[in-house]
Amino acid sequence: MLLEVRDLRVEFHTRDGIARAVNGVSYAVDAGETLAVLGESGSGKSVTAQAVMGILDTPPGRITGGEVLFGGRDLFGLTAERRRRIRGAEMAMIFQDALSSLNPVLTVGAQLGEMFIVHRGMSRREARVKAVELMDRVRIPAARERVDDYPHQFSGGMRQRVMIAMAMALGPSLIIADEPTTALDVTVQAQVMELLAELRRERDMGLILITHDLGVVADVADRIAVMYAGRIVETAPVHDIYRAPAHPYTRGLLESIPRLDRKGRQLYAIKGLPPNLLDIPPGCAFHPRCPLARDVCRAEVPPLYEVAPGRRSACHFWTETLDG
Repeated sequence: MLLEVRDLRVEFHTRDGIARAVNGVSYAVDAGETLAVLGESGSGKSVTAQAVMGILDTPPGRITGGEVLFGGRDLFGLTAERRRRIRGAEMAMIFQDALSSLNPVLTVGAQLGEMFIVHRGMSRREARVKAVELMDRVRIPAARERVDDYPHQFSGGMRQRVMIAMAMALGPSLIIADEPTTALDVTVQAQVMELLAELRRERDMGLILITHDLGVVADVADRIAVMYAGRIVETAPVHDIYRAPAHPYTRGLLESIPRLDRKGRQLYAIKGLPPNLLDIPPGCAFHPRCPLARDVCRAEVPPLYEVAPGRRSACHFWTETLDG
């Protein structure tokens, strides 16, 4: 297994109390596989990724438990210098806001080339050649002429391609893409997702795709992990999730997607709001918003029941969700 996250727990210490952002998350991804991690804002998707990458702001964040194994190595047991050398070279991350992630006062070529200067010891001339090759690979038109342009001179979709080029520069075996299609129009979203899928196949990389949009992952993901209030509430192969979700929250996410066969009907919305992480409800955190909630849901945190081989659901009444 390329990456294994085991019982990861992350807290943020704030003036108002302790926010439990990640509460025992476990998942795994292998080489050549795409795992989509879904959930609303605040569900813990990005915080989990930051903990895996070793870029969590500490303080206020603090990892309080769990393990992250990458290629069999316990990342939490490595020195800061060793973690830094792994980032970029062996695992990389694509951030959701390319404009704020790229340095506005450095050319795109300089930022891409820096990876090769720092990690490979190349000269600036050699690094510039590599930058042009990367821009060509992610299909940025006229790469040789545009390598000295600044981030603001590129469109949103082209900036995201630059971020993808930066992530794949050193040939990592794992890429984490955090909302890579945010603020892009539908056509550009499709192009970016197609590019990521192509690079994954070409290099046999593991890919973790973080998103809140089930529609984005349908054609690229192998498996899906759905998060709510810092926990994984359902995991399954992608086609099983779409055919028959086994958790009410997953079903709600699916029903909120516009569909051609429901033209003219009112779009479904999950009632209520995500829980305050400073005061997560007892029992199942989803019970205040769940149409199936009963007394046991308010009292007992549901385990991840095995629905079928490779499928799990953290719902006491998952059979009713499947039947529904």
